[in-house]
Amino acid sequence: MKMGKNIVYILGALIVVAALYRVVPGRPYGFAPQIAMALFAGALVKNKATAFILPLLSMFLADALFQLLYVAGISPLWGFYEGQFTNYLLFTLLTVFGFLIKKINIRQVAAASVAAPTVYFLLSNFMVWISGGGYQRPKTFEGLMMAYNDGLPFYWNSIAGTLFFSGLFFGGYYLVKHYMHQPEAAQ
Repeated sequence: MKMGKNIVYILGALIVVAALYRVVPGRPYGFAPQIAMALFAGALVKNKATAFILPLLSMFLADALFQLLYVAGISPLWGFYEGQFTNYLLFTLLTVFGFLIKKINIRQVAAASVAAPTVYFLLSNFMVWISGGGYQRPKTFEGLMMAYNDGLPFYWNSIAGTLFFSGLFFGGYYLVKHYMHQPEAAQ
């Protein structure tokens, strides 16, 4: 099997596993691999269109699973909702953070793994507040701060999840790359 075909299988498996993990019952909200996947794809996938598609495809697959579970009466969470397009647009932006990782090292990956969920937190909670969603906080500065406070539990979980899954994805990439370039031992 050629290396290119292996990469396609690995990325396909990554999409499916990340989507399945996102619908695991009892998982802390926000602790999910999609932001880390966006960073990983942005940093390592040469084809930029594919880099944008990977996390979005994983999100869509998870949302479709959530919707099926909701319709079946198994989950209280629906998969398709009014602000979904905005959420997908924000995830597209997060892939750009991966483009900014110029050298794959712990410092740059960790910085992106904190910056991306922070920007997502700020923009997504602003969008919820401005659209009158969530707890429908007043359209004042205090109301905006209340909306940000509402999202704090998700934010901390999002940072923890992004750091964890970035370590898994980038660390796994390093190990595979290192292992595949090792000369075979003499027999």
